[in-house]
This record gives sequence, C-alpha cells and structure tokens, in this order.
Amino acid sequence: MVFSSILFLYFFFPLLLLVYFAVPKTKVRNWILIVFSFAFYAWGEPVWVFLLIAASLLGYLASLYIDVHRGTRKGKIVYVLSICFIIGMLGFFKYTGFVVDNLNAWFGLGAAPPNIALPIGISFFTFEIICYMTDVHKGALQAPRSPMKMFLYVSFFPHLIAGPIIRFTDIEEQMDNRKITMAGFSQGVSRFVIGLGKKVILANSVGEIVPNLIGPDSSDSFLGVWFGVCLYALQIYFDFSGYSDMAVGLGKMFGFTLKENFDYPYISKSAGEFWRRWNISLGGFFRDYVYIPLGGNRKRMVRNLFVVWFLTGLWHGASWNFIIWGLYFGVLILLERLFLQKWLEKLPSFVSHLYLLGLMLVGWVWFYFTDLSQAWTTLKIMFGAEYRPFVTSESFYFFRENMYLFFVAAIAATPLMKKLADKLAARRGARAFVAYAAPVYNFILLALSTVLLVGSTYNPFLYFRF
Repeated sequence: MVFSSILFLYFFFPLLLLVYFAVPKTKVRNWILIVFSFAFYAWGEPVWVFLLIAASLLGYLASLYIDVHRGTRKGKIVYVLSICFIIGMLGFFKYTGFVVDNLNAWFGLGAAPPNIALPIGISFFTFEIICYMTDVHKGALQAPRSPMKMFLYVSFFPHLIAGPIIRFTDIEEQMDNRKITMAGFSQGVSRFVIGLGKKVILANSVGEIVPNLIGPDSSDSFLGVWFGVCLYALQIYFDFSGYSDMAVGLGKMFGFTLKENFDYPYISKSAGEFWRRWNISLGGFFRDYVYIPLGGNRKRMVRNLFVVWFLTGLWHGASWNFIIWGLYFGVLILLERLFLQKWLEKLPSFVSHLYLLGLMLVGWVWFYFTDLSQAWTTLKIMFGAEYRPFVTSESFYFFRENMYLFFVAAIAATPLMKKLADKLAARRGARAFVAYAAPVYNFILLALSTVLLVGSTYNPFLYFRF
C-alpha cells in the first residue's frame, strides 16, 4: 500500500486532474474518468480488470433487453438469469473455498480447497450492478443507451474498491450536468485529506497495537483484552469511514455528490440506530432489494430479518464468524423491535448508550476472529468466565503508552469537533481565521499522512478484502 498510495497521491491523481480539467466537455471528461478508473483497478488487479469490464457489459446489455421487454416473460427470464450470473460470479470467487472446506468437515470428502484469488471490490461492484438491473426491471430506471454511463457508474474509482455502494439514480443526472466550483473543489480536498488522516494517522496507528492485546500473541489480561477490543472498534471505524470520506471528497473534486456512508455510529443508543449510521449504503441495499421484497415488516418479519442479517454477515466474508456476527445483530434488532426499544427509550440517555457500546464491542469480537474458539475465549475473558490477571506488565505498558491515542480517537469518532468547528465558523469575527486556518490544517494533515505512509509497512484498508 505504501508505494501505491504515494504514487496515487503524487502521480496518478495529479495527472488525472491535469487531463480532466484540460478538457471542457463533460462527455469527454466522463471517458477520461472511465479510462483512469480502469487503469486504477488494473494497477492493483491487472487480470481482474477484464472481469470488471465483462460484468459491466453484462449489466449494460441485460438491462437494455430488460428495459425493452419490461413486464414480459422474456424480460423477467433475462433479469433472473442475469442476477443469478452476477451472484454466481460473486459466489464463485468469494465462497467456493468456504463451501469446499465445510463439505470436507461435514462429510470427510478430502477435496483440496481451490486457490481462487478474490478480486478487489467484487462485493461492491457486483451489488451496484444488481441495483442497476433491478431498478430497470422494476421500472424505476430507464436503461441508458450509451455504455459510457454504465462503465462510469460501475468503475468510478473513488468508490470502486471499498464503497460506498451507490445507485445509478443517485448520479445519473450528474453524469450529464455537473458544476465544479472552487468552493466545491476545496471542500472535496478537505474531505479527502480528513479521510486520509483517519486511515493513516488513526486507523493504522491503532491497528498496530491491537494484535498485542487480543489474539494468540497478546498480553492476555482482563484490562488488555477490553482495551484491545475498544481499540479495534476504533480501528475499523476510522479505516472504513476514512475510505468513505476519501471517496466523497474525490467525487466532489470531479463534480459528483456521493451520499454519506457514516453518521457517527458510536453515538447510537440502540443496535437499530447503529446500523442506520454504519455503512449506510449497504444497509440501504439490503433493506430495499432484500428485506422489503421479502415482505418487510408486513409479512414474516422475523424470517426477513434473519435472511437479511445472515446475508449481511456472509457478505463481509466467507467465514462462520461473520455469519455469527451478522445474526448476532439480527437478534438484537429483533429484540429491540419486539420490546427492548420501549425499555431503552425510558432509560437515561447515557445508560442506553452504554448498552449499545457494550453489545457492539461483543459484536466486534466475532468480527475480528475467524477462529471461533479464539473469539469465544476472548469473550469469556472479557466477562470473567475464564480467569486472567486483571493486568500484566505488558498490557499495562500498552495501556499507559496509548491512552492519549485512544482518547484522541474516541473524541474524533464523535461529532464534538465538527460542532465546535461549525460554531467557530458561524462567528463573524472568526470566519477569516477559519478561512485561513483550514488550508494550513489540510496541508499539515496531508504532510503527516505522507510521512507515516512512507515510514509504515503494508497496511491496506480492512474492507478491501470484502
């Protein structure tokens, strides 16, 4: 990631901006973005770029046919076959090894697990193609005749490899009509740099500590395990929300407004609220394309919830720990809908907030460990069911040396700093200061992130593997 990130920041992206703004016509700019986006994907995946092109072409051609034959038997057959093919493609690359391993374990087959590389971002771009074809099938979208729009929608590099999952209707108008202003470009730069800082300064720094506190090579103490799980919760938040911020910022620089994917989820007071704030685009996909078509709240709500949360867990990875993690949140949300939410609303705000934080940390344990026995052991240590010393000299060292980082990260995960900045910007006497300070702040953040990138080891975004 180090070499690629530096090349992206100081070669690929400046070159793209130079070429992009040298051309005034929007249509030509769209093709420039497509070419650079495919080059961006081929940079990390030279072979799988052809898979991305083929999947985009399938979505484009199938949607044209579905649009012409909407409501007919032929249109429905092509829609179903196309969806099955896209899902099958995702299943082949992502879940074949998982299926073979489980068949071996259950039936003693002894089959060799296939060594299939997982194309980066396949979970994201396949879901976007499904959104596109489904919207055409339902009549919510008329399939454009130009393949350019489909290619741009799927391949647009800011969101290509780790989301957010966008819908064609969100950016269709912007493909033809978008304005790039100095103010908008400046906002995009600021948002990108903040996202980069979240990843490089916070997520990477916290992530280096986590394995020392939880896992087989950890210090193995009660305090160390709790501190490690808290740090991991912050790591995955800044890792994923940092990428989403970068995607929104990059889109803004090219005149696109991408929807927000995070809304300070750790200030939530229930599991349901947490998932309305965390990975918003994925939650919206499962709500609109799985939960509601199955019947939503009107028909077999319990079944529908379990289907959605089973799929949510499975989407994150081909491992039982992710399925358990998904179903865990599904059970919590079901209990909240049945009776728990009424109790939570009667409790003091800080109590319901602590309820969410505690249960969320338990969930992240299942997310972190692919080895279920390690996850179970960690949970038993956290809740005193398996004895460990309260603190060891090693875990106390990590706790003492990283408390400042923990508090900075915890505060940054709340809207506190944003609220203070907004209040400061609203004061007439402080507007000039904010206007001058913002570029300096962005420059310092970019410089520090660059230094850390050059000096760090390989540390990709966690969601690249999904």
